[in-house]
Amino acid sequence: MVQGDTPLPLVSVILVNYRGAAHTIACLRALREDLDYPNLEVLVVDNASGGDDVARIKAAAGDARVIESDTNTGFAGGCNLSARHAQGSVLAFLNNDARPDAAWAKTAVEVLRAEPTVAAVASKVLDWDGTGVDFVDAGLTWFGMGYKRHAGGPLADVAPGEHDVAKDVLFATGSAMFVRADVFRALGGFDERFFMFYEDVDLGWRLNLRGWRVRYVPESVAYHRHHGTMSEVDAPDTGRETFLLERNALAALYKNLSDETLAKVLPAALALAAGSATARGELDPTQLDLAKAGPVETAPVPIPRTTLAGVLAIDQFVELLPSLAESRAAERATRVRTDADLIPLMRKAMEPAYPLPRYLAAHDVLAEVFGIEAVFGQRRKVLVITGDAITDRMAGPAIRAWNIATVLSAEHDVRLVTVNPLAAPPPAPFPVSAAKKRDLTEPVAWADIVILQGHVLEMAPALKAQDSNKIVVCDLYDPMHLELLEQGKSAPDDRRAADLAGVTRVLDAQLLRGDFFLCASERQRLFWLGHLAALGRLSPRLYDADPTTQSLLSVVPFGLSPEPPVRTGPGLRSTLGIDGSDRVVLWAGGVYSWFDPLTLVHAIDRLRQRRPDVKLVFLGMKHPNPEVAEMDIGARTIHLADRLGLTDKHVYFNEQWVPFGERQNWLLDANCGVTTHYEHVETTFAFRTRVLDYLWAGLPIVTTDGDAFADLVRDEKLGVVVPAEDVDALADALERVLYDEDFAAGCRARIEVVAQRFAWPTALAPLVEFCRNPRPAADRLIGAAPLTAEEPVRGAEAVRRDLALVKEYLADGGPKELARRVAGRVRKVARRRG
Repeated sequence: MVQGDTPLPLVSVILVNYRGAAHTIACLRALREDLDYPNLEVLVVDNASGGDDVARIKAAAGDARVIESDTNTGFAGGCNLSARHAQGSVLAFLNNDARPDAAWAKTAVEVLRAEPTVAAVASKVLDWDGTGVDFVDAGLTWFGMGYKRHAGGPLADVAPGEHDVAKDVLFATGSAMFVRADVFRALGGFDERFFMFYEDVDLGWRLNLRGWRVRYVPESVAYHRHHGTMSEVDAPDTGRETFLLERNALAALYKNLSDETLAKVLPAALALAAGSATARGELDPTQLDLAKAGPVETAPVPIPRTTLAGVLAIDQFVELLPSLAESRAAERATRVRTDADLIPLMRKAMEPAYPLPRYLAAHDVLAEVFGIEAVFGQRRKVLVITGDAITDRMAGPAIRAWNIATVLSAEHDVRLVTVNPLAAPPPAPFPVSAAKKRDLTEPVAWADIVILQGHVLEMAPALKAQDSNKIVVCDLYDPMHLELLEQGKSAPDDRRAADLAGVTRVLDAQLLRGDFFLCASERQRLFWLGHLAALGRLSPRLYDADPTTQSLLSVVPFGLSPEPPVRTGPGLRSTLGIDGSDRVVLWAGGVYSWFDPLTLVHAIDRLRQRRPDVKLVFLGMKHPNPEVAEMDIGARTIHLADRLGLTDKHVYFNEQWVPFGERQNWLLDANCGVTTHYEHVETTFAFRTRVLDYLWAGLPIVTTDGDAFADLVRDEKLGVVVPAEDVDALADALERVLYDEDFAAGCRARIEVVAQRFAWPTALAPLVEFCRNPRPAADRLIGAAPLTAEEPVRGAEAVRRDLALVKEYLADGGPKELARRVAGRVRKVARRRG
């Protein structure tokens, strides 16, 4: 169905009737006469009401389908039965004693279409005359009792922000809710063991655990005669409703909590259920105490039904445990969110349920003894995996992984693991370990969120699988395949092509699997967006979930310490024998194929002829990661310096790698920092992390043009930007930052301001925010399916289309082209039928 130019999904409205024909007929009339939604089907399930209910409903049904159940399977079973017959891509559940507002369906569908990560819409539900609250928010207690916040009170007493603003909730009320049909079926629908009450709580809980959202939409309004049907088939004093509420709360708790949380919560919840049962019945808890023994009494003790309901609820919960255990295993295998993730949706998890003194006392005792409040403040488990060596001599990837772990450990339980054989970490506020491929199984199983770099995904096949339920963050700050274009130039052509194809496959696998991606600059962000689009990952579902794609791919640059560098020991001058008055140019990092240290050495040779006190120091020639092969550019640089007579006079090579915790001593001995590179695609998208050390130490910067940091240096006036491979320009730039004191002082003042933007806590802010509310990417949600589909061409229109295709094929290639196309279609039809 199309309204204007916008296709509308078919909505299947489901009503369940049990001895409430009058209410059901009134609801059908309201759907037919009042609801403003053109693409609708209505289904009514009669739950073995008996009498003339079915006949009366059929007489009033109009276009609605009436389905007769042989037995009364409750609200949950009735809804599921109807859902199996429904044709719509959206299921709308409406109590038979409710009526919809005109925009009830249209406004809910708008949200489902606009927000692909929303699986269900919770309507605003008011009492029959619209002045009282039935549902405007969901809550859940630590002992499993789902409840409707503000229910039963006047709407006027509820702050507008509590009922008039859209928000994510834990669950929608079954009295008026919408859910994607494919998602509902993927989850098995409502749990029929609940019969009625809390089946909607359980469904919403499971949706949230699997990464879907349940969205309260205040414009989608329904009006409800609360317990209009229940009042005709039951009475409050029977205890039946209490029995179902208590039993189902325990069942929902058992199904959906993690092992760690359940171990503490379930014993306390069972004890509280028993305590609430005796408190409701006002039983004397000491009447069987032997210490109060009097005359022997064996007469039965009268027990109120409200007490019996609680006792039987515990008993029947135990009876259900074998089948609930199977459901619990299924939920554990598919959940992608933690108990901690859902705490905000519980609203006030520590609230008690009943205003009974003995019950309240028991609630407080159990919460304290079992440490319930601490349980519901649990931290997420974050695993950071790097392929780089973690020692006191760390290179860029390891430094980045280390700082990611450090910042996140303030809010989460973090482990840092390297798959590199070299692991001798400095002291850390989190566990650090090395692991081989087989050793990754345990930490990956432990984690709620996995943050990985480089080739790590290839070592964790369970994590790589598309059906993995782990949240995966891929750190793409290092475009490895672009580096390899330069790094592999000396390799044979076939080997070079194969290596590049292999690294590209590694990156493709990450881009196809990840839920959230990190890159180092806006340039890189555009590059990776193109890569995602080329792989087909930038789908309509992802785009509709966030047209900015910021929630999928965020700029998280390399950072620097928020604390200024403080000298702790000897630096480069005393180590290398450089005089305190000499002017030192520092190359703070390794020498790799994509850099141009040769032009720099020539520039120093040119500059030293007029400035004999100039010195160039290469901070580290041997990479600390033994798996990083040495590149010939380092040897060529040393050879050039030797040939020009500069080695140990004007150019110094530190053969090892300065320890991470000591590099500030070398930085503080320098007068400026330099980075030079060639003009190629790797430069365009590179992020030279050594420049951050220059910012940290307040060193004016000389850099070759072409990368993101060159833009920063130029725009913020932090130094001088020079063309690639221009010896004279480079020599002049070095002279300016080293010897023009006013210029250098201005650079240092501006660097102090800019450096604050790159402090690790600031740089990592998008990752910190994601980890506070982690969710799978929109296209990785289980049960996702289109809401609308193009109508197939039939009849005369199909004949006209086929005739037009015949003319097109004949015009393109004659009878041979027509025969080829026909044969292709025959094969396609045969495969589909086979």
